[in-house]
Amino acid sequence: MTPELRNWSGNYTFTAREVIAARTIDAVRRAVADAGGGRIRAVGTRHSFHDLADNGATLVSVTGIAAEPVLDEAARTVTVGAGTSYGVLAAWLTERGWALGAMGSLPHISIAGAIATATHGSGTGNQVLSAAVAALDYVDAGGELRHAGRGDPDFNGLPVGLGAFGIVVRVTLDVQPSYLIRQDAYLGLSWDRALTDLDEIMAAAYSVSLFTDWTGQTLQSAWVKRRVEVADEAVPEELFGAARAAGPVRLIDAPEDNLTPLGVAGPWSQRLPHFRLDSNPSNGDEIQSEYFVARRHGPAALAAVRRLARQVAPLLLVSEIRAAAADQLWLSGAYDRDTLAIHFTWRNAPDQVDAVLPHVEAALAPFGARPHWGKVSHVTAGQLGQLYPRLPDARALFERLDPGGRFSNNRLERLGVRTPAG
Repeated sequence: MTPELRNWSGNYTFTAREVIAARTIDAVRRAVADAGGGRIRAVGTRHSFHDLADNGATLVSVTGIAAEPVLDEAARTVTVGAGTSYGVLAAWLTERGWALGAMGSLPHISIAGAIATATHGSGTGNQVLSAAVAALDYVDAGGELRHAGRGDPDFNGLPVGLGAFGIVVRVTLDVQPSYLIRQDAYLGLSWDRALTDLDEIMAAAYSVSLFTDWTGQTLQSAWVKRRVEVADEAVPEELFGAARAAGPVRLIDAPEDNLTPLGVAGPWSQRLPHFRLDSNPSNGDEIQSEYFVARRHGPAALAAVRRLARQVAPLLLVSEIRAAAADQLWLSGAYDRDTLAIHFTWRNAPDQVDAVLPHVEAALAPFGARPHWGKVSHVTAGQLGQLYPRLPDARALFERLDPGGRFSNNRLERLGVRTPAG
């Protein structure tokens, strides 16, 4: 039995009997071949909050494989080791004058894990991170190295692949010339204004995040990230009636100042994430849930959650509201619709969170809320089949690429992403 392996927040303990720390792609291939036809899955930085990466058998970590970035300026792409963190790649690109179009709030997460679960940043013009994937190199069920690229048949089923078809070892991402970002916090945004002008607020800058505990007449803060041409470019003192904060603004209590700087422009790599790469991310001792609704339903969906404030607020560290542009990735939360993402960072109280989630999900059900694949939810296979119209196509693709179910697990089978063995 492998030593106890837990996820990042400590709320889930893995059941896998063996964890192989691969240092090369050939080591991944050998691991798949040596598993003798048994189940095997990739594990990354373990930022999922449940058993998505687990399988009770063998896991292969790809985080130890060298990043070895390869920049193709003509194609505007970079190819990098799949287990590399976004923060490490971002620093490398910045040094060379290039950038990604979006990042999640945590720069610590692995590229392969983030894209596999449709993790995202914010911005009405920014798609989920997976949409930047131009190509994937992965080890298949026979231990062979395969390549898939944008434009290949069924490629849109692979970037948000949930680890269900192979072990991704290198990823090619779209890049663009580097740019500056300035982020500012605004305080006192009223709920009335937020619900009335939600589309305009979310589109007010390159990236906008709203933070709340759902109580009171105002939100806690709005974090606004603007692309600027020069470092000293002036920014508005108000945002829809909210005043720009003069000093630092905390999201949640944490033992150190782990947030990226406010009020001063800097490289995109040090402003798009909320948290600094050189510090402990977020609170850590937490559980997360997140739901994606069509942006046209955003005000009604937020109002529905707000009616649950008395039940939700005592369990919350914070909620974050973000936007994502529509994409065509089959299992993306933003598939075929401009999206509002409603995120909950809960206290690490599993029983109490489990008790309140059905109420949250019932409130959001009329709006076709899709759950984040890596975060806690009670959504069933039957519901997912209605929420993700391309789920049958994704399942067929995964089973064609992995007919023996080597990369499947109990969670994927419970949710109808893979067909149970036998």
